[in-house]
Amino acid sequence: MKLTEKLALKALHKMDPEAAHGLSISALKSGLAPTPGPVTSARLKTRFAGIDLPNPVGLAAGFDKNAEALAPLSQAGFGFIEVGAATPRPQPGNPKPRLFRLSEDRAAINRFGFNNEGMEVIGARLAKRPKDAVIGLNLGANKDSDDRAADFAKVLAHCGAHLDFATVNVSSPNTEKLRDLQGKDALSALLNGVIDVREGLARRVPVFLKIAPDLTLDELDDIAAVARETGIDAVITTNTTLSRDGLQSAHRDEAGGLSGAPLFEKSTRILAQLSSRLNGDVPLMGVGGISTAEQAYAKICAGASTVQFYTAMVYGGISLASEIATGLDQLLARDGFATVADAVGSKQGDWL
Repeated sequence: MKLTEKLALKALHKMDPEAAHGLSISALKSGLAPTPGPVTSARLKTRFAGIDLPNPVGLAAGFDKNAEALAPLSQAGFGFIEVGAATPRPQPGNPKPRLFRLSEDRAAINRFGFNNEGMEVIGARLAKRPKDAVIGLNLGANKDSDDRAADFAKVLAHCGAHLDFATVNVSSPNTEKLRDLQGKDALSALLNGVIDVREGLARRVPVFLKIAPDLTLDELDDIAAVARETGIDAVITTNTTLSRDGLQSAHRDEAGGLSGAPLFEKSTRILAQLSSRLNGDVPLMGVGGISTAEQAYAKICAGASTVQFYTAMVYGGISLASEIATGLDQLLARDGFATVADAVGSKQGDWL
């Protein structure tokens, strides 16, 4: 990280977290943030769910909720980016304050509640997206919807023409009863509805499912069965946690989803458990607590074919994307792997 980025982060950390986040998006849109361009190599190039990626390190949903900074983010070193979550109608989300830094824990707690400008505004921005980037959209449901399951399909129908992938997000803890849709029957019905819409699009858009880390082994059995039966293209493992184990920061008891460093071990164990159940039938994306190349590599060795991060940028800046991708390349080379795919699941047993 350059000195200018360190100074910028220090200034941002003196601000309200949500205001600082908004300023970060504005800085990207204005060209003030470092954007080194794509990071790639023969070793890093990855094919995931039918999508060709320059590297397997992605930006998780939640950073660019409204698809405002697609061009600069696509040049920030990520192999792909995910924006949203988008709901059919705009909604303000939960009352502020709703984002909290846990600096001592290198973590954050949010209870945003799917605040976004709605699928029509977000879809219009996606229509003007960079064509050479890989961009996905996190699909959400309106809090006051009469049919939340139908909302996911509705957003895909509206925005699908401009997407490289779409993620069904039933794992946010900040919309009441949303996680109830992770149950086997409800989840199967929801995913089948989304896939039916996908089949009507002009081109096939891979559909991913994002799950919570707070699942039992029996619930993971159900997720694996649903993933196979519905034919979804990948599972993102995992979203934020409701656990507060071992936290030191003053904000540790705030309601919402916890992300960042404390999530790493829990999410990686869930990843390995799901990987062992799917046995390669459905590829996995590893998310949760990644802040270094070593941690990205650990997720891959546990069973992930690609990874994502977001909270670590609060502490490491936007340059972290290129640092992690470059470091991952070096780690793969060190261990004699010619491709990312060769390393996937190579140390899964360490996490079971």
